Amino acid sequence: MSSDQVFLLVLLAAVFAMLLWGRIRYDIVAFGALVVAYLGGVVPKDEVFAGFGHPATVIIALVLIVSRGLFRSGVIEVIARHLVDASRRVGLHIAVMSAIAAALSAVMNNVAALALLMPVDLQAAAKAKRSPALTLMPLSFASILGGMVTLIGTPPNVVIATFREQALGAAYTMFDFAPVGLVVALAGVAYVAAIGWRLIPVERRGHDTTAELRDLRGYIAEGTVQEKSKAIDQRLRDLQNIADEDDINLLGLVRNGKRLPGAARDRVIRVGDVVVMEGAPQAIEQFLASAGLEYAGAEKHGGIAGETLDLVEVVAPEGARIVGRSALDVRLLYRNGVTLLGVSRRGRRFRERVRQLRIEAGDILLLLGPAQRLADVIAWLGCLPLADRGIQVLQRSKAWVAVLAFAAAVTLASVDLVYLPVALGAVVAVYVLLRIVPPRQLYDSIEWPVIVLLGCLIPIGGALETSGGTALIAETIVVWCEGLPVVVVLGALMIVTMTLSDVLNNVATALIAAPIGVDVARQLGVSPDPFLMAVAVAASCAFLTPIGHKNNTIIMGPGGYKFGDYWRMGLPLEILVVAVGLPVILRFWPL
Repeated sequence: MSSDQVFLLVLLAAVFAMLLWGRIRYDIVAFGALVVAYLGGVVPKDEVFAGFGHPATVIIALVLIVSRGLFRSGVIEVIARHLVDASRRVGLHIAVMSAIAAALSAVMNNVAALALLMPVDLQAAAKAKRSPALTLMPLSFASILGGMVTLIGTPPNVVIATFREQALGAAYTMFDFAPVGLVVALAGVAYVAAIGWRLIPVERRGHDTTAELRDLRGYIAEGTVQEKSKAIDQRLRDLQNIADEDDINLLGLVRNGKRLPGAARDRVIRVGDVVVMEGAPQAIEQFLASAGLEYAGAEKHGGIAGETLDLVEVVAPEGARIVGRSALDVRLLYRNGVTLLGVSRRGRRFRERVRQLRIEAGDILLLLGPAQRLADVIAWLGCLPLADRGIQVLQRSKAWVAVLAFAAAVTLASVDLVYLPVALGAVVAVYVLLRIVPPRQLYDSIEWPVIVLLGCLIPIGGALETSGGTALIAETIVVWCEGLPVVVVLGALMIVTMTLSDVLNNVATALIAAPIGVDVARQLGVSPDPFLMAVAVAASCAFLTPIGHKNNTIIMGPGGYKFGDYWRMGLPLEILVVAVGLPVILRFWPL
């Protein structure tokens, strides 16, 4: 084993350990690894940032923008809503929703597909008076399964396709994944609709985190005393009669940024003082109006007390602007006039000092703010609304233009008339010119941590392959499986890849596993294609944990799931994927 191989294997082991630890964001880990690889001399200077111009990186970025355009066009949401009927029995509802989710995920980013359908599913659960825990996990799993069907359905497919071009001279085309992906997706959707949802723990079936969050009555809020406020020259206890009418508990007074100690209730209130109170959101709003107060900080941007306020629940997915930061860090109130009233984290609810709480992926946030601004603020935060938003087709007149432009690009790319990144780039240009995707949302549509992860790990993966590291790993796998049929080796590669994908980012898993699969095939003297397809399927299947795929993280809060709930439904599904996937792969991609 050469020194370069040892260096790279140790570096990758450290990267995997850091990703498993999860305390440092994966894109920062990948960038740090790239710097170390360059300083260690295993990645040459002209290759350090080559990953950012790699076709896989460009395609994934463009697909994310196209998904935003399809989302904003609204036509898919309208179709979904017309197909959903809350009166259906739960098994049939799951079958319909799962089929829609899988179909959407085949043509758009599966996170965007879940974002479209989750509010619809939550609305159906509320109407049917059942827990969303019964339906959200099947919905998430179906959206992941559907991504296997096409090249653009999921990032691992893009990685595998572009790696094949590099290794074998020709990339997979748009629908090369369809024969295998479609059969696996159909089998998986049938499983989650008929059996899988029944394996969700009984204790989750009566749990509704968002309802519990809305029903909390004790939120902490602050109101600033204005120049014309009725509270001026009164004592805090004098406001108690108004507070009692609105069911508000007055907690204290803040002056010049400091909480007044002792008998604050006897202090005379001055202009600029801040009244601290506890109560339900609507009660707080009523009390502010009655006492002539304004939400603390609202004066910085023109005031919100006189505007129509809405209360919404949103979930913070991985990569959202607010994840890892607090409401104070992003200046949510001072910049946008929106108050963070409460946070729910896997059933644990926070309300005191919530503005200082660091938000984690999967948290549910309860936001109160001006109705006309909330949608923009939610998008700016990178969060997904849980409440039903109604059928709001913002670009109704352009919906079919959005669909036709995308369909034309897919068709031209499928018949090799236009290079796929160029075709997708043309769609993005059309969307921007027609303002289907406003220019201000263009770069917000891209999941930059994923782009950085790809751009950094592609050179490291290339260095591992060039140094012979992947061949060494492949040789070890072949030695361990010596004397066994090739199909067993193929199955072992699927299981190992699938296990990695359950705990690591699926893009990182595909980047490392793809060259190993090709080297295994070469050492066995068989076609690399079934091994690449096995990696593609396995890297997309992260069903055992909430951290293996973004969609699993997104549903954790709204569904009230615990970390250990996923494997109950996910383990049989992963076994089914291997059992169905292996013969289908060998049928369409023979050895």
